[in-house]
Amino acid sequence: MSPTIELARSTVRPGAEPQLLAERPAMIAALRARFPGCVAAYLTKEEDGGWLDILVWSSREEAEASARDIGEVPEAVSWFRHIAESGGIRHVEVLDAWTAGAPSSQFEVQ
Repeated sequence: MSPTIELARSTVRPGAEPQLLAERPAMIAALRARFPGCVAAYLTKEEDGGWLDILVWSSREEAEASARDIGEVPEAVSWFRHIAESGGIRHVEVLDAWTAGAPSSQFEVQ
Protein backbone atom coordinates (compact mmCIF):
# COMPACT_ATOMS: atom_id res chain seq x y z
CA MET A 1 0.00 0.00 0.00
CA SER A 2 1.50 3.31 -1.09
CA PRO A 3 1.05 6.63 0.64
CA THR A 4 -1.21 9.01 -1.26
CA ILE A 5 -1.05 12.77 -1.57
CA GLU A 6 -4.25 14.77 -1.87
CA LEU A 7 -4.05 18.05 -3.77
CA ALA A 8 -6.93 20.50 -3.33
CA ARG A 9 -6.74 23.83 -5.13
CA SER A 10 -9.03 26.70 -4.14
CA THR A 11 -9.48 30.43 -3.83
CA VAL A 12 -10.29 32.12 -0.53
CA ARG A 13 -13.13 34.57 0.02
CA PRO A 14 -11.94 38.20 0.14
CA GLY A 15 -11.03 39.14 3.70
CA ALA A 16 -11.30 35.55 4.99
CA GLU A 17 -7.58 34.70 4.96
CA PRO A 18 -6.99 35.48 8.70
CA GLN A 19 -9.92 33.26 9.76
CA LEU A 20 -8.88 30.52 7.35
CA LEU A 21 -5.44 30.39 8.94
CA ALA A 22 -6.67 30.81 12.54
CA GLU A 23 -9.20 27.96 12.23
CA ARG A 24 -6.86 25.58 10.41
CA PRO A 25 -5.28 23.90 13.48
CA ALA A 26 -8.67 22.95 14.95
CA MET A 27 -9.90 21.75 11.56
CA ILE A 28 -6.81 19.59 11.00
CA ALA A 29 -7.04 18.15 14.54
CA ALA A 30 -10.69 17.20 13.95
CA LEU A 31 -9.86 15.77 10.53
CA ARG A 32 -7.08 13.64 12.00
CA ALA A 33 -9.31 12.45 14.84
CA ARG A 34 -11.94 11.28 12.35
CA PHE A 35 -9.44 10.04 9.72
CA PRO A 36 -6.23 8.82 11.43
CA GLY A 37 -4.69 7.93 8.06
CA CYS A 38 -3.85 11.62 7.56
CA VAL A 39 -0.13 11.81 8.34
CA ALA A 40 0.71 15.37 7.23
CA ALA A 41 -0.98 18.53 5.98
CA TYR A 42 0.41 21.62 4.27
CA LEU A 43 -1.52 24.71 3.28
CA THR A 44 0.24 26.73 0.60
CA LYS A 45 -0.45 29.98 -1.19
CA GLU A 46 0.53 30.15 -4.82
CA GLU A 47 1.96 33.12 -6.68
CA ASP A 48 -1.32 33.69 -8.52
CA GLY A 49 -3.17 34.07 -5.18
CA GLY A 50 -4.67 30.59 -5.31
CA TRP A 51 -4.29 28.14 -2.46
CA LEU A 52 -3.14 24.53 -2.59
CA ASP A 53 -3.93 22.26 0.34
CA ILE A 54 -1.66 19.21 0.40
CA LEU A 55 -2.55 16.28 2.63
CA VAL A 56 -0.49 13.12 2.92
CA TRP A 57 -2.43 9.94 3.59
CA SER A 58 -1.22 6.50 4.59
CA SER A 59 -3.18 5.01 1.66
CA ARG A 60 -5.44 5.92 -1.24
CA GLU A 61 -8.35 4.26 0.56
CA GLU A 62 -7.89 6.61 3.54
CA ALA A 63 -7.73 9.64 1.22
CA GLU A 64 -10.85 8.61 -0.66
CA ALA A 65 -12.76 7.90 2.58
CA SER A 66 -11.95 11.38 3.82
CA ALA A 67 -12.99 13.00 0.55
CA ARG A 68 -16.26 11.08 0.65
CA ASP A 69 -17.08 11.66 4.34
CA ILE A 70 -15.53 15.07 5.10
CA GLY A 71 -19.03 16.50 5.56
CA GLU A 72 -19.22 14.55 8.82
CA VAL A 73 -16.49 16.73 10.39
CA PRO A 74 -18.16 19.96 11.63
CA GLU A 75 -14.84 21.82 11.94
CA ALA A 76 -14.05 21.05 8.30
CA VAL A 77 -17.50 22.12 7.12
CA SER A 78 -17.09 25.37 9.06
CA TRP A 79 -13.58 25.92 7.64
CA PHE A 80 -14.83 25.40 4.08
CA ARG A 81 -17.02 28.52 4.38
CA HIS A 82 -13.83 30.53 3.77
CA ILE A 83 -13.38 28.93 0.36
CA ALA A 84 -14.70 31.03 -2.52
CA GLU A 85 -14.13 28.48 -5.25
CA SER A 86 -12.85 24.93 -5.25
CA GLY A 87 -10.61 23.69 -8.02
CA GLY A 88 -11.41 20.11 -7.01
CA ILE A 89 -9.16 17.49 -5.51
CA ARG A 90 -6.71 15.03 -6.98
CA HIS A 91 -5.09 11.99 -5.42
CA VAL A 92 -1.62 10.91 -6.45
CA GLU A 93 0.29 7.84 -5.27
CA VAL A 94 3.76 8.23 -3.80
CA LEU A 95 6.11 5.87 -5.63
CA ASP A 96 9.37 7.12 -4.13
CA ALA A 97 10.19 9.53 -1.33
CA TRP A 98 13.09 11.16 0.44
CA THR A 99 12.91 12.81 3.84
CA ALA A 100 15.82 14.67 5.47
CA GLY A 101 17.50 12.42 8.01
CA ALA A 102 15.97 9.25 6.60
CA PRO A 103 17.21 6.93 3.88
CA SER A 104 15.48 7.00 0.52
CA SER A 105 12.62 4.57 0.42
CA GLN A 106 10.75 2.99 -2.39
CA PHE A 107 7.16 1.87 -2.23
CA GLU A 108 5.73 -1.22 -3.81
CA VAL A 109 3.86 -0.35 -6.98
CA GLN A 110 0.66 -2.39 -7.23
